[in-house]
Amino acid sequence: MSGENCIFCKIANGEIPSATLYEDEDFRVILDLGPASKGHALILPKKHYPDLYALPDELAAKAMVLAKKMITKLAGALGCEGYNVVQNNGALAGQTVFHFHIHLIPRYKDDGVGLGWKAGKLSDSDRDEILDKMKK
Repeated sequence: MSGENCIFCKIANGEIPSATLYEDEDFRVILDLGPASKGHALILPKKHYPDLYALPDELAAKAMVLAKKMITKLAGALGCEGYNVVQNNGALAGQTVFHFHIHLIPRYKDDGVGLGWKAGKLSDSDRDEILDKMKK
Protein backbone atom coordinates (compact mmCIF):
# COMPACT_ATOMS: atom_id res chain seq x y z
CA MET A 1 0.00 0.00 0.00
CA SER A 2 1.41 3.38 -0.95
CA GLY A 3 0.79 6.62 0.83
CA GLU A 4 -1.67 7.83 -1.80
CA ASN A 5 -3.93 4.79 -1.26
CA CYS A 6 -3.50 4.62 2.52
CA ILE A 7 -6.50 5.46 4.70
CA PHE A 8 -4.26 6.39 7.64
CA CYS A 9 -2.25 8.77 5.42
CA LYS A 10 -5.51 10.46 4.44
CA ILE A 11 -6.65 10.73 8.06
CA ALA A 12 -3.24 11.88 9.34
CA ASN A 13 -3.08 14.61 6.70
CA GLY A 14 -6.64 15.86 7.25
CA GLU A 15 -8.12 14.56 3.97
CA ILE A 16 -10.59 12.44 5.95
CA PRO A 17 -12.17 14.01 9.05
CA SER A 18 -11.29 12.53 12.44
CA ALA A 19 -11.74 13.21 16.13
CA THR A 20 -8.29 14.76 16.53
CA LEU A 21 -6.82 14.92 20.03
CA TYR A 22 -3.41 16.30 19.05
CA GLU A 23 -1.51 17.35 15.95
CA ASP A 24 1.99 18.58 15.15
CA GLU A 25 4.17 18.64 12.03
CA ASP A 26 4.87 14.89 12.20
CA PHE A 27 1.86 13.23 13.86
CA ARG A 28 -1.88 13.30 14.35
CA VAL A 29 -3.49 11.56 17.33
CA ILE A 30 -7.11 10.51 16.82
CA LEU A 31 -9.83 8.61 18.62
CA ASP A 32 -10.10 5.11 17.13
CA LEU A 33 -13.40 4.48 15.29
CA GLY A 34 -13.35 0.86 16.51
CA PRO A 35 -12.25 1.33 20.11
CA ALA A 36 -11.20 -1.53 22.38
CA SER A 37 -12.28 0.68 25.31
CA LYS A 38 -13.56 4.22 25.91
CA GLY A 39 -10.85 6.69 24.86
CA HIS A 40 -8.83 4.31 22.64
CA ALA A 41 -6.61 6.54 20.49
CA LEU A 42 -4.16 6.11 17.62
CA ILE A 43 -0.90 7.91 16.95
CA LEU A 44 -0.45 8.29 13.18
CA PRO A 45 2.62 9.73 11.45
CA LYS A 46 1.73 12.10 8.63
CA LYS A 47 4.28 10.47 6.31
CA HIS A 48 3.68 6.88 5.19
CA TYR A 49 5.78 4.16 6.82
CA PRO A 50 4.36 0.63 6.61
CA ASP A 51 5.68 -0.47 10.02
CA LEU A 52 8.21 0.18 12.77
CA TYR A 53 11.01 -1.36 10.69
CA ALA A 54 10.61 1.44 8.12
CA LEU A 55 10.15 4.30 10.61
CA PRO A 56 13.26 6.49 11.01
CA ASP A 57 14.81 6.31 14.49
CA GLU A 58 14.14 10.00 15.17
CA LEU A 59 10.41 9.57 14.49
CA ALA A 60 10.27 6.34 16.49
CA ALA A 61 11.70 8.17 19.50
CA LYS A 62 9.34 11.09 18.98
CA ALA A 63 6.36 8.70 18.74
CA MET A 64 7.16 7.11 22.11
CA VAL A 65 7.54 10.52 23.79
CA LEU A 66 4.19 11.50 22.26
CA ALA A 67 2.61 8.26 23.54
CA LYS A 68 3.75 9.12 27.06
CA LYS A 69 2.41 12.67 26.76
CA MET A 70 -0.96 11.49 25.44
CA ILE A 71 -1.59 8.69 27.95
CA THR A 72 -0.67 11.01 30.80
CA LYS A 73 -3.20 13.60 29.63
CA LEU A 74 -5.86 11.05 28.65
CA ALA A 75 -5.57 9.09 31.91
CA GLY A 76 -6.37 12.28 33.83
CA ALA A 77 -9.29 13.12 31.56
CA LEU A 78 -10.76 9.61 31.47
CA GLY A 79 -10.06 8.39 34.99
CA CYS A 80 -8.86 5.02 33.69
CA GLU A 81 -6.82 2.69 35.89
CA GLY A 82 -4.06 1.84 33.41
CA TYR A 83 -2.95 1.94 29.79
CA ASN A 84 -1.79 -0.44 27.11
CA VAL A 85 0.53 1.06 24.50
CA VAL A 86 0.39 -1.38 21.57
CA GLN A 87 2.25 -1.37 18.27
CA ASN A 88 1.86 -4.29 15.83
CA ASN A 89 4.18 -5.13 12.92
CA GLY A 90 3.03 -7.60 10.28
CA ALA A 91 -0.18 -9.53 9.77
CA LEU A 92 0.85 -12.34 12.12
CA ALA A 93 1.36 -9.75 14.86
CA GLY A 94 -2.14 -8.34 14.34
CA GLN A 95 -1.37 -5.41 12.05
CA THR A 96 -4.39 -4.77 9.83
CA VAL A 97 -3.56 -1.31 8.42
CA PHE A 98 -0.05 -1.20 7.01
CA HIS A 99 0.77 2.35 8.07
CA PHE A 100 2.80 2.58 11.28
CA HIS A 101 0.56 3.47 14.21
CA ILE A 102 0.47 3.14 17.97
CA HIS A 103 -2.66 2.16 19.88
CA LEU A 104 -3.25 3.93 23.20
CA ILE A 105 -5.81 1.77 25.03
CA PRO A 106 -7.21 2.96 28.36
CA ARG A 107 -7.91 0.18 30.84
CA TYR A 108 -10.82 0.05 33.24
CA LYS A 109 -11.83 -2.57 35.79
CA ASP A 110 -13.72 -5.41 34.04
CA ASP A 111 -13.40 -3.72 30.62
CA GLY A 112 -13.16 -7.07 28.79
CA VAL A 113 -10.22 -5.93 26.66
CA GLY A 114 -8.35 -9.10 25.76
CA LEU A 115 -4.68 -8.21 25.61
CA GLY A 116 -2.34 -10.83 26.96
CA TRP A 117 -0.78 -14.23 26.48
CA LYS A 118 0.02 -17.35 28.40
CA ALA A 119 3.58 -17.03 29.68
CA GLY A 120 5.89 -19.78 28.52
CA LYS A 121 9.35 -20.73 29.76
CA LEU A 122 12.63 -19.74 28.15
CA SER A 123 14.49 -22.97 27.41
CA ASP A 124 18.26 -23.15 27.64
CA SER A 125 18.47 -24.15 23.96
CA ASP A 126 16.28 -21.21 22.80
CA ARG A 127 18.28 -18.80 24.98
CA ASP A 128 21.60 -20.03 23.61
CA GLU A 129 20.38 -20.04 20.00
CA ILE A 130 19.03 -16.49 20.21
CA LEU A 131 22.08 -15.11 22.00
CA ASP A 132 24.32 -16.76 19.40
CA LYS A 133 22.33 -15.35 16.46
CA MET A 134 22.31 -11.86 17.92
CA LYS A 135 26.14 -11.85 18.07
CA LYS A 136 26.35 -12.23 14.28
